[in-house]
Amino acid sequence: MKLNLLTTILLLVYCISHGQPLTQAAHQTNISLEKQTINFNLKEKKSFFEQDAVKIALVPTIFFGASATVWNSRKDVKEVRNRYIPTFKYKFDDYMQYTPAAITFGLKAAGVKGRNNIKRTTISYAASMAVMAVLVNGLKYTTKVERPDGTSKNSFPSGHTAMAFANATFMDKEYGLVNPAYSIGGYGLATLTGVGRSLNNRHWTSDVLAGAGIGILSTQLAYFFVDKIYGNKGDNLSILSKYEGNTNPSFLSIKLGVTSGLESLVETEESESLNKLGWEAGLEGAYFFTKNWGLGGQIMVASFPFSENKITPQETPGLEAKVLSESMGYMTASIGPYYAIHFSERWNLMLKALGGYSIGADGTVTLKALSGESYIPELVDGKVQIASYTPENVFQFTGGMALTYNLTDNLGATIYSDFNHSMSKITYELNDSSIDQGQIPTNTVKGPFNYLSAGVRLTAYF
Repeated sequence: MKLNLLTTILLLVYCISHGQPLTQAAHQTNISLEKQTINFNLKEKKSFFEQDAVKIALVPTIFFGASATVWNSRKDVKEVRNRYIPTFKYKFDDYMQYTPAAITFGLKAAGVKGRNNIKRTTISYAASMAVMAVLVNGLKYTTKVERPDGTSKNSFPSGHTAMAFANATFMDKEYGLVNPAYSIGGYGLATLTGVGRSLNNRHWTSDVLAGAGIGILSTQLAYFFVDKIYGNKGDNLSILSKYEGNTNPSFLSIKLGVTSGLESLVETEESESLNKLGWEAGLEGAYFFTKNWGLGGQIMVASFPFSENKITPQETPGLEAKVLSESMGYMTASIGPYYAIHFSERWNLMLKALGGYSIGADGTVTLKALSGESYIPELVDGKVQIASYTPENVFQFTGGMALTYNLTDNLGATIYSDFNHSMSKITYELNDSSIDQGQIPTNTVKGPFNYLSAGVRLTAYF
């Protein structure tokens, strides 16, 4: 009743001030009220990928999945590290983990406007550190995984990497809208920190990947709850709204995946393939001149472990042994055109055709005794080297596709699949002790080497 009276009075005032007939004004007002009621009742339905839970958990889940995927291959990664840089020991990762946060607070102190003012920024950062500390330490002292260097049993997950990626996400949250270079720089420093933990033999690859996921998740959760407390997405959103998203999808990304050879470069006498699932990691980027066409490339490191082949040597029938070959490693740098297909503002598919140079790493083949009473003087710790191999540096072609979901204007999560082709040439040289009378000491294997790779990318746009 009171509402109807108030509406009538307002209607009379409107009619007197505008000189409009009462019936016409009432009709227009009813239409207006009806529209407002309809607009009020109609709530925009969010898609699956726009849900808060998906935005928070998607990228961390990708990292956790990658950690689980490489869990059984972590010793293969350590073997590659010990093979190429066994004495690597540089403690840059102890300091680099804090750099993104230090830069962020430095920008705040210098008066550079970011997403939030200093008070709210500090609260969000403190919350992210608290969440990260609980997750990291809770896992470290329950999983009790031994470190690669054997010093302690608190390897999983990597606390340094979690700290680095929490700080990188913190920088992305505060200044990613201002300039994507901040996001790229922050995540680049975090990646170098994670790589440093592996190179310094302090963490397995699975530890580093899980740490990255925990770091990102911690900051995402902290901002989610602090934003709820403040009731908005940031103090300075009205100022930052003038910054527009990227028109062209130029990007820089970190890649990690698995590899599977389509042909074997080495075969047993029974023609059984010796190579098994391997891994690859690297950086990929491209500059797009238009929304669809760009030029880019990648630098990748790939490793192909060989399956163990059990044998019974004819000259020592009482001995059971197996042949162990060091994983075959390649580093490839390639360049070529990219083509992007945009399904929506969030989804895009990129196709590429790259050509480059692939550098192979030398390796050894050893015989390891499993059982038997035969005495072999050459055995050292149950092993003897029987041969070595040298891959020739070759041209490699790579064609592939990558499907990306853009989490923000500056950051995307990507799944990719590549086909790689090269004409391989590997020379094997037998040790003197392994050569029978009349046997040729060297053997060269030539042929096509094709392999598929698939994995995930964390894609930063610029």
